Order: sequence, then C-alpha cells, then structure tokens
Amino acid sequence: MAMRQTPLTCSGHTRPVVDLAFSGITPYGYFLISACKDGKPMLRQGDTGDWIGTFLGHKGAVWGATLNKEATKAATAAADFTAKVWDAVSGDEVLTLAHKHIVKSVNFTQDSSCLLTGGNDKTIRIYDINKPEAEPQEITGHTSAIKKALWCNNDTQILSAADDKTVRLWDRTSTAVVKQLSFDMSVSSMEYIPDGEVLVITYGKTIAFYNALSLDLIKTVDAPASIHSASLHPDKDFFVAGGDDFKLYKYDYSTKEELESYKGHFGPVHCVRFSPDGELYASGSEDGTLRLWQTEVGKTYGLWKCVLPDFLSQLSCVLAGSPPVCHIAIG
Repeated sequence: MAMRQTPLTCSGHTRPVVDLAFSGITPYGYFLISACKDGKPMLRQGDTGDWIGTFLGHKGAVWGATLNKEATKAATAAADFTAKVWDAVSGDEVLTLAHKHIVKSVNFTQDSSCLLTGGNDKTIRIYDINKPEAEPQEITGHTSAIKKALWCNNDTQILSAADDKTVRLWDRTSTAVVKQLSFDMSVSSMEYIPDGEVLVITYGKTIAFYNALSLDLIKTVDAPASIHSASLHPDKDFFVAGGDDFKLYKYDYSTKEELESYKGHFGPVHCVRFSPDGELYASGSEDGTLRLWQTEVGKTYGLWKCVLPDFLSQLSCVLAGSPPVCHIAIG
C-alpha cells in the first residue's frame, strides 16, 4: 500500500494566492515568497513554511513576487500601479517604482542589480536598482497585457508571455525580438530553468517544454484539466502542474506518464514551484493557502518525519512539530 501524501498547509493570507517563488539555497536554508490579492506578500522558511514576515506597503492586490538568489532582496508587482523592492532581511521597503498600469511580473538579474517588470501597460521595463532616479529602459511590442517577464541566457535576453497569445524572446541590448511563439489561446504561466535552458509554458490543458534559446519545442503533455502553472524538477526527472480541478499532478518528464495526483486545495491552483533542492514543491490557490508537498513521499525532511510504529507497519509520514502558521492537512 502506497504512503499517503501529507502536505503542510500554510495559512495567513485572506485572498487567493496568485504567485510564489523560492530563493536559492543560502547558509540559512532557502526561502519562499507568496503574492496574494490581499496585498500583503509574505516571506516564509522554504522547507517548513514557517512565517517569517509580511511586506506591508501595497495598496492593491499583489500579482507577482520574487526573491533574489541570496534571499536578501524581494520584489513585488501590484495592482496599485507600482513595483516595490524590499530588504528581505529587515522587511523594509527600499524602492517604489511607479508604473502606468497594473504590474504583474518582477524578476531580478543574477547579480540583483536590475529589476525586470511587466504588466497591463504592455511594456517591459528594466530598472537599475542602484540608480533609482534613472529612467528605466523600455521594451515595447506586445499588444496586450504582459503576464510574465523573465531574464534568461545569463541576463542577456528576456522572455515574456502576454495576453496577445505570444511568448517572445528579446535581446536586452538591441531590444529586438529574436524569436516568437504564437498560440491559439493566452499562456497561463511560464517558468525558465537556466540549467539546460528549458522553458516551461502552460496554456489550456497543455504543459509544453521548449529550448529557451531557440524556442524549439521539446515536448508537450496534456493534463485532464485546464492548467494554470507547472514546474520542472531541478534534476528534470519530474514535473508538477496544477489548475482548475484543485489537484496537483506529478509526471515523469522522460516518459510523460502521470505518476501521482493529489487533491488538497479547496479552489483552483494558481501557482506551483519546486524548491531549489527539489525535495518539495509549493502550491498557491484560490482558497488563500499555500501547501508544501513532498517530492518523495515518506522521506524525513523539514517537518516531515518518517516513523515505523512496529516492524509490521508501513512507514507513515507525520509532522515532527507544528509551527505557528502550518498544520498538517490530509489531502
């Protein structure tokens, strides 16, 4: 009999969770930031979901959130027509970057010196964080709202997905479009994997994998329901996806076989991401919660501890402890 997936449920938000991101692995572990329509992005310990702090200052729904690799800086994108940069250690606001419309996406360069933004005004902007008074570099071309904008190819190029049903690869210096993908419907999410230059795109019920530099298609997988987000494991063994039917799906990347599916959320799944060590994946939902799921069910990791009650019993996963904002949920 297979062991049961026991996700950690992280509460605290009061509206749908629409975006999440992990930091890299630091000397203090790794961290998780969540964007929510309640306007209060939250920082958590990545492996346990323990609440660390809330970034206060936005006056509208927060649509996008990210951390730099070192987890020293955070950035958020919001409906109050601003992107903000935060000190992720102290929680202090460092910069407010005014935009002309709702901001949906934020992404740091690898050295954290520049911030990439995109949103409903159809314009990609590059801000030099060390020169906040300077005007941003602007890249135009999309004809509808930008959902996601990401650095790629060692920050020399930019990937963007918009409601004009295109994904575009831009040259940072010339601001010219290098390649473009067109779809029959809007792209719901996009993830860039630097190791191997893989681009993960979701649209409708399809999860598609592309070479991020050439935009050549690698493979597609069709899920049972409309998918809002997908994430590829760091080792590229598995990928996970979530969407309209409240479920999390796990697939074998090589064979495209569905390995597992879990229902734990009480609303559509808006975002899902693997942790930097690949030991867990986090999901955010319309139900206002984040959930942390084990990649390998039954392994002792974080708050999960596997015990053997007696020699005839199977291993079962139980929590080693209960943090203030997390409780066990049987999904």
